[in-house]
Amino acid sequence: MNSKETEPVAKIIQNLWTDESGQDIAEYAVMLAVILVIVVGTVRLIGSNANNVFSNVGSSIK
Repeated sequence: MNSKETEPVAKIIQNLWTDESGQDIAEYAVMLAVILVIVVGTVRLIGSNANNVFSNVGSSIK
């Protein structure tokens, strides 16, 4: 193997290493995961509190 044969491989690896287009997808995936965790946590918290409030209101009306 001479350096002429390995040069294209090195260029491909260098291009893959410096290409940042895949980072955007990963960043969006992380942001989406964080937002989903926050939303699910908030819905669960509000859902249990809302259930208690509606139960209390229902009991008061009876």
